[in-house]
Amino acid sequence: MADEGTSDKKFVVIDGNEVDLKPGETILHAARRIGIDIPTLCHDDRLSPAAACRLCLVEVEGARLLQPACAVPTQANMVVRTSGARVERNRRFILSLHLSDTIEDRAACEDNNPSRLHELAGIHGTAGQWPTTETPRADRPDDDNPYIQFRPDRCIACSLCTRYCDQVEAVSAITMAGRGARTTVSTADKLALTDTTCELCGGCIDVCPTGAMTEKAALAYGKPERELEKVRSTCNFCGVGCQVDLNVDREANRVVKVTSPPPGTTVNDGNLCVKGRFANDFIHHQDRLTTPLIRGADGELHEATWDEALTRAAEGLCGIRERYGPDSLAFISSSRCTVEENYLVQKMARAAFGTHNVHQCAAT
Repeated sequence: MADEGTSDKKFVVIDGNEVDLKPGETILHAARRIGIDIPTLCHDDRLSPAAACRLCLVEVEGARLLQPACAVPTQANMVVRTSGARVERNRRFILSLHLSDTIEDRAACEDNNPSRLHELAGIHGTAGQWPTTETPRADRPDDDNPYIQFRPDRCIACSLCTRYCDQVEAVSAITMAGRGARTTVSTADKLALTDTTCELCGGCIDVCPTGAMTEKAALAYGKPERELEKVRSTCNFCGVGCQVDLNVDREANRVVKVTSPPPGTTVNDGNLCVKGRFANDFIHHQDRLTTPLIRGADGELHEATWDEALTRAAEGLCGIRERYGPDSLAFISSSRCTVEENYLVQKMARAAFGTHNVHQCAAT
C-alpha cells in the first residue's frame, strides 16, 4: 500500500519526459505516444519486431550496449535517451552500412518506389559516403509472375517482406534464404511466385523500404519526369470498401500504379488483394466505355449525355411497372459497389418502384 500523499503510478523516463508505464509496451511505442520519433527500417506495427536494421538503437541507463527500441519492453523507472552523441553516431554509421548495400544514388534507386532508407539518410546524415558493394544476393530471373519484381541489388535483408507474408497474409510464400552477405529473399526450391502459395497481393512491395520489391507493370512504364500524384479512391472489386491511392501521372493522364494508404488509417489497414493492387489495366483499356450509349431508331448504339441515358432508363422501368406491376421488376446490384451504393439500389427498388426484388451477388 502506497503511503498517503504518494502515487503508486509507474513511469518510464524518455528524454526527460515521464511516460505512463504500459505493461508489455516497447520503448518505440512509448516514445511515439509522446511524439518522439525513433527511426526504423524493419519495423511495422502489424508485425512482431525483428530488430534487424539496428537503426532504432537507443541508450538505456544501466545497459552497457545500445538497445533496440522496437523490441525492448519498457520497465518501471527505466531511463531512455533516444538522441545524443552516441545514439546519433551509431545511427549515421548504420545508415552508411545500409546505403553501401543498395543503390547509392537516390534518384536512380527511386525509379519506381520511394526509398525509406535514402529518406532517413537525408534526415539524419551518414558516417561518410562509402563505396557500394556488389551484392552476392541471388535473384530469380525465371520468375515469370506478371506483377512482382524482386531486385536483389536494392535489398538490405530487413525481412519486412517475408514477415508480412507470414504474419499478415499467412501464406509464407517467400522466406529469407542463404547466409551472411548472400542472405536473400527466395521461395521454396526457387520456384516462381505463381507456383507457390503466393496470393500476389503485393504487400511485400508495400512494406519494402528500398524498392527491392516493386511492380513489374509500373517498372515497364518507366519513371515519369514529374512526381506522381496520389488520389484517394475506393477499390471497386468488392463491397469491402478498401481504400486505395491511385498514383497518377497528370501530364500523361494515366494511372501508373495503385498503392495502399498507410496502416492504421483506413478500413483495410494498409492491405490490398491482387485485384485491388494490380487489376487496374481496365482504366485505360481501349474497349472501355467512357460515355453512355443509347440505342436509336436505327437499332444502333449512339453516344448520349448522362441525363439522356438516365431519362431513357427511368422511362423504360416506369413503363414496365405501369404495364405489368412493380413485381415484374428486379434490381440486381454489384458486389463491386460500395455498401453505400448497394443501399441506394435497394432504396430505389423499394421506395421508388415498390418491389422487394433486389439482390447483389455478395449479399451484403
